[in-house]
Amino acid sequence: MFKLYYGPGTCARASHIALEEAGAAYTTERLDMKNNQQNSAEYLAINRKGRVPALITDHGTLTETPAILAFIAQSFPQAKLAPSDGFAFAQAQSFNSYLCSTVHVAHAHKGRGTRWATEETSFADMKRKVPQTMAACFALIESDMLKGPWVMGEQYTICDPYLYTIASWLEGDGVDLLPKVADHYKRMSERPAVQKVLADEKS
Repeated sequence: MFKLYYGPGTCARASHIALEEAGAAYTTERLDMKNNQQNSAEYLAINRKGRVPALITDHGTLTETPAILAFIAQSFPQAKLAPSDGFAFAQAQSFNSYLCSTVHVAHAHKGRGTRWATEETSFADMKRKVPQTMAACFALIESDMLKGPWVMGEQYTICDPYLYTIASWLEGDGVDLLPKVADHYKRMSERPAVQKVLADEKS
């Protein structure tokens, strides 16, 4: 059985949804992110990065959303959460890597400027830039990356819960959902796995 450490509304939601979609046997441990539980001694013993998600498996602990999503897809091939073709799987990994390395980082400039600067004026400048950078990221996703109806086309994959999770941050970033992304977000919201995960986060 797996154990997922998460914080409500964080990028860990993507892994949570994927576990549910896969039909995995798992438990969850919610961290109080507002009170910095992710940097407690107990959690740092699990994940020295002090971030979520962390997935405890029989083989050890995994961190980083793209890696966890790929592991879930490969652990439950019957769920067909990743393309079977090698190149198509690499494309899925490319999409998820973009969300992780570029889009998430652009969003993080709003509230985590201390990761990159020390001057208060720099924090304000980074925060002002977030609507522009997030809008640019999602314009590229809309025009070049989201094939529709799902990210990879007709097959629902591990890309979809990740896109849904990050798209949920756009309203707070002052960015409107573009038409294809909005349609994708609506489709995701209707999935039983997503509804269950959102209910779990609120309970």
